[in-house]
Amino acid sequence: MAYEPTYQSPQFHGGDGMVTPSGSIESQQGRCTLDEPVTETIMRDLRSIGMKLKYVMLPRAREDKGQGLREWDLWGPLVLCLALGIMLSMHAEQASLAFGLVFIIVWVGSGIVTINALLLKGKISFFQSVCVLGYCIFPLVIAAFCSLMLNVIWLKVIFVTIGFTWATGASVNFMSELLPEDRKALGVYPVWLFYVAIAWLILIS
Repeated sequence: MAYEPTYQSPQFHGGDGMVTPSGSIESQQGRCTLDEPVTETIMRDLRSIGMKLKYVMLPRAREDKGQGLREWDLWGPLVLCLALGIMLSMHAEQASLAFGLVFIIVWVGSGIVTINALLLKGKISFFQSVCVLGYCIFPLVIAAFCSLMLNVIWLKVIFVTIGFTWATGASVNFMSELLPEDRKALGVYPVWLFYVAIAWLILIS
C-alpha cells in the first residue's frame, strides 16, 4: 500500500506578541491581553504611567537612558495636558482661550520638535518623541498646581523656574541620546523653546 504523506498546516496564534508557527508566541507579557479583565488592563496602564513619571522626576531612574520611555503611550501626556489646561483656565479671564492655548502649545509644539528631531536623523519614532515631551511637562504641572494654591507672584516664579529646569533636564537627557553627535545642539534647542513657552504661559496666567 502506497504511503501518502500528510501535511499539517502551521497554526498561528494572535495576542500581543509576534505571530509564529507551531503554536509558540513571542510576547513580552506571554499572554493574550484580550482575555484579561478590564481592571487588570487599567492597572497595567497606570503602572506604566507611574514608571514614566518616575523617570521624569527621579534623576537616578534615568541611568538606563530612558529605556522605559521607549515604550510610548499618549494617555499620560493627555492627562497632564488636561490637568494643566484646567488649572490655567481657572483664573483666566477667557478660560476657553487659556485651555485651548495649552492644547495647541503642548501638542503642536511637541509635533514640531519631533519633526525637527526626525529631520536631524534622530533614532526615534514620532510617537516616542511626543510621549517623552508630554510626560516631561509633569514638573511644570506640579509648578502650576503649587502656584494655584499659594497665589504669590515671587513663589510662582520660583516654582516655574524649578519646574522648567527639571522638565528640560529630563527631556534633553533622553532626546540627546537619540540624536547624532554633531546635531545635538540643533535638536535640543527646540526642546528648550518648547518648555520655555509652557513655563511662560504658566507665569502670565
